Amino acid sequence: MGVSDLADYPWDAVAPYAALARSHPDGIVDLSIGSPVDPTPDIVAEALRAATDAHAYPQTVGTPALREAIVDWYARRRAVPSLTPAHVLPTIGSKELVALLPLLLDLGPGDIVVHPRAAYPTYEVGARLIGATPVAIDDPAHWPVGTKLIWINSPGNPDGRVWDAPSLRVAVRRARELGAVIASDECYAELGWDAQWAHEPVPSILRPDIIDDDERGVLSVYSLSKQSNLAGYRAAFLAGDPRIVEQLLTARKHLGLMPPAPVQAAMVAALGDDAHVAVQKELYRQRRAVLKPAVAAAGFRIDHSTAGLYLWATEGRDAWESIERLARLGILAGPGHFYGSHFPEHVRFSLTATDERIAAAAARLSAPAGPR
Repeated sequence: MGVSDLADYPWDAVAPYAALARSHPDGIVDLSIGSPVDPTPDIVAEALRAATDAHAYPQTVGTPALREAIVDWYARRRAVPSLTPAHVLPTIGSKELVALLPLLLDLGPGDIVVHPRAAYPTYEVGARLIGATPVAIDDPAHWPVGTKLIWINSPGNPDGRVWDAPSLRVAVRRARELGAVIASDECYAELGWDAQWAHEPVPSILRPDIIDDDERGVLSVYSLSKQSNLAGYRAAFLAGDPRIVEQLLTARKHLGLMPPAPVQAAMVAALGDDAHVAVQKELYRQRRAVLKPAVAAAGFRIDHSTAGLYLWATEGRDAWESIERLARLGILAGPGHFYGSHFPEHVRFSLTATDERIAAAAARLSAPAGPR
């Protein structure tokens, strides 16, 4: 399989439902794609403006200031104190890294790439792009021989599932038995909600107690799009096994995958300021507190969704039927079909809408003529 064999971009199928939702007298409430709606923090925007004299090529490896900021952030926010600049690498957003990692690890036909059953589709796309075989399996005990790359996503998109530390230890141990690289996509880690995750950090796969102080074969991937409203900046990074980091760096130099210099400066500012992250988390907490009971009142069962930016819900019928009923209320959500074949009756509600639009969605869902 190659680029020409990729399926059409799935969100194109939502267009008719978006048009239906837009016809609502009070307008659409778009809860489909998790694109931030709140302003970029001033401290970050100012750092970007101050770095606009970017006449020289940027560093693929990242400036020393950025690499140190990533290292410091992992120690301060992710309980990973043992990293050095050799363990980290900035990327041009996290989606390109997810899509390209199988290629940059030199995988190909005959290799297996494992990803979650409810999954962001780019894990599968990255495997198919280079002719590898994507397999959707959650239980490490069932990860097959021949697996070369394992993706886990904690907190998960779309389902908000969190891998706790004991589960991560099992996953790392199984990956090492298979001789596979294990990569943890952790970009929603600052957004924990239910039970323990509202009071303690979602664990990183790089925590020393999880990997036994040994980063070999282990990667953590992170994005600032959600916690800092930097989706338009394409600001992300990875950390972990320095041998893999060096391999990826060499390939990325050849491919010209260089985060723009002003973005690197903005990332330093974002990583060094925890206050704006706390403010953003509180905004999402308030929106979730409004939307979640309304979704339940409309007859949906909410599964997992203990962290992250989404509510993963089902009303026990095909997701496209739910999408149509929601669209008639002027609400656009994401069908479970987009996140693999295992959850055809689920829909994903995003928290990335303004307070006013979230309130409008809640009012429509809670009305007696709800989506049934």
